[in-house]
Amino acid sequence: MIYDGTAITVKMIEDGIAELNFNLDGESVNKFNRVTLEDLKAATAAIKGNSDVKGVLVTSGKDCFIVGADITEFGDAFKLPEEEIVEWILSGNEIFNAIEDLPVPTLTSINGIALGGGFEMCLSTDFRVMSEKAKVGLPEVKLGLMPGFGGTVRLSRVIGADNAIEWICMGAENRADKALKMGAVDAVVAPEALREQSIAMLKSAIAGELNYEARRAVKTGKGLLNSMESMMVFETAKGFVKGQTKGHYPAPIEAIKVMQKHHNLTRDKALAVEAKGFAKLAKTTESQALIGLFNNDQLLKKKAKEYDAIAKPTNKAAVLGAGIMGGGIAYISALKGTPILMKDIAEAGIELGLTEANKLLSKRVERKKMKPLAMGEALNRIRPTLSYAEFGDVDVVVEAVVENPKVKGIVLAEVEGHVGENAIVASNTSTISIDFLAKSVKRPENFLGMHFFNPVHMMPLVEIIRGEKTSDEAVATTVAYAKKMGKTPVVVNDCPGFLVNRVLFPYFGGFASLLKDGADFRQVDKVMEKFGFPMGPAYLMDVVGIDTGKHANDVMAEGFPERMKADFTSAMDVLYENGFYGQKNNKGFYTYVEDKKGKPKKVFDESILELLAPVLGEARDFDAEEIIARCMIPMCNEVVRCLEEGIVDTAAEADMALVFGVGFPPFRGGALRYIDTVGLANFVELADKYKDISPLYHVTDKMREMAANGESYFG
Repeated sequence: MIYDGTAITVKMIEDGIAELNFNLDGESVNKFNRVTLEDLKAATAAIKGNSDVKGVLVTSGKDCFIVGADITEFGDAFKLPEEEIVEWILSGNEIFNAIEDLPVPTLTSINGIALGGGFEMCLSTDFRVMSEKAKVGLPEVKLGLMPGFGGTVRLSRVIGADNAIEWICMGAENRADKALKMGAVDAVVAPEALREQSIAMLKSAIAGELNYEARRAVKTGKGLLNSMESMMVFETAKGFVKGQTKGHYPAPIEAIKVMQKHHNLTRDKALAVEAKGFAKLAKTTESQALIGLFNNDQLLKKKAKEYDAIAKPTNKAAVLGAGIMGGGIAYISALKGTPILMKDIAEAGIELGLTEANKLLSKRVERKKMKPLAMGEALNRIRPTLSYAEFGDVDVVVEAVVENPKVKGIVLAEVEGHVGENAIVASNTSTISIDFLAKSVKRPENFLGMHFFNPVHMMPLVEIIRGEKTSDEAVATTVAYAKKMGKTPVVVNDCPGFLVNRVLFPYFGGFASLLKDGADFRQVDKVMEKFGFPMGPAYLMDVVGIDTGKHANDVMAEGFPERMKADFTSAMDVLYENGFYGQKNNKGFYTYVEDKKGKPKKVFDESILELLAPVLGEARDFDAEEIIARCMIPMCNEVVRCLEEGIVDTAAEADMALVFGVGFPPFRGGALRYIDTVGLANFVELADKYKDISPLYHVTDKMREMAANGESYFG
């Protein structure tokens, strides 16, 4: 044994080959934490000091290669001053450089996922052989960062600057065939042949048949583009990325700038440029927000996994109501392998649901994400029916009929009589109290809410709403079913609107008061889209449906009259009364026409201002900051109330629900992270400035207390 550590072992295997094996004790995956880096430094030194070593084979003892850096550990390092982060990064780079500078040929055998620092490790060796099943990539931009262990330097030399820009700015996991085509790896082989072929290639390098020193010279030398080519490649890329990110995500732009700066520099100087770029990004609010979201996501996955211990399997499901929503639920259930009955009271409904499922599956085939045979198998898992005859062995029923308490009550009571005693019945309601609906069932312990978001196939969030009498087993089973469907479940307690809609409608309330005071809805939309929302409040209302919004708003006003019951007629009220329902009938705040792809395109029609004139205040200009404040304060305040009231357990879950459910800008991290970024004391001061508009702008006593004590929602 040449080296025996906690994360790495090195031993001689054959013909002077030393195998450096990553196998982090006590973990299911390999990752770069402090222990692994220290081990790698020591292991590399041991190899260098052993004259018997003729070549080095780098392998993994896990199913994956290395998933990347341990962001939970390294996140603490980002609190250091920028200069100290640079020093920390450069000290890490010394380790990777030591591997690259070993006096013998080196080869990485990539058996599974190699991402971030894991792929940078691969790039530090001379050769790379990859399993057909493996994936490689540099996803750091998804955390608001860029590669910091030589990724921008080595990859741009290995596959060319233009390809490296694509890989780094997209942050994608690249399949083996693409990696080979780009030249990121030297060979792709079947998993069972990986070790044999890797050793064979390394032996060829040891024998001088492959020139490993020439490989090194490419990675440690300057880029190959001349000044004109460099300008064309990098400036074009910056323009494209700025257009895609709308200036909200600094990481990909900074990565391009860094690659441009170091393109004509040798390795060590180039790495210094990279380290400065990395440190700069590590101090941005965007990076802190995106890292926060990553940590929040890990928490959600951990909490969801904890339910597995008491969850019952869902081998057969059912959905009641076969419209667009029901068809979407049936599609995603069938796609992920759970057979589902799709019931409706009319053939037309069944037809609509099947058409929706077929359309979504066909798109997957067209995009080559699914083979026709698999599509047929998925469709066969959807059983349309007009009766309850086959409901006796159903494990979970999702009621997705019209959003009407009376109708839902009748349907829920009806279905309960046709399913087994242990079957879970879930209502896909967006606003109606679960405790209220529970009055219609005889087994409230098996009843809860399961709120999907439209469109079902695209929106990752599912709210699991626990009623007063809902059992832990029912919650756990429904969480497990949501996970099986590929969704992110967030468990919340019951109240009107639950979490997402409860905090969305104060946002609409702030928007309504802006219009009353003379704001132009087009300007508000533009400002909030620039803030980072995928669409502004007027456009969002049109997409949701003015009639749906009016119904939900009425429910919220009844549930929270002190804050959400407006004392004026709103623009939404006028639109609803005049039959303007948004995209569903092509007229709302905007008029909708079909574009070339058959999708609705919004167009402004001057006549809408005449219709809304009685409820619009005298037109005046608002600056962007006021528009943002008046829309965001009500939403943020309501999120805080939900947290304080225990509607949602943690700040992390609240923020993830907003990002996944309403498109809250990810680079801002969620409403509570946004408050922290502004500073709680500053937020309270700003809210007080608008407190006379309505109670929506009144902060809680606890917020004032936290602000006075210098506290925040995330440490």
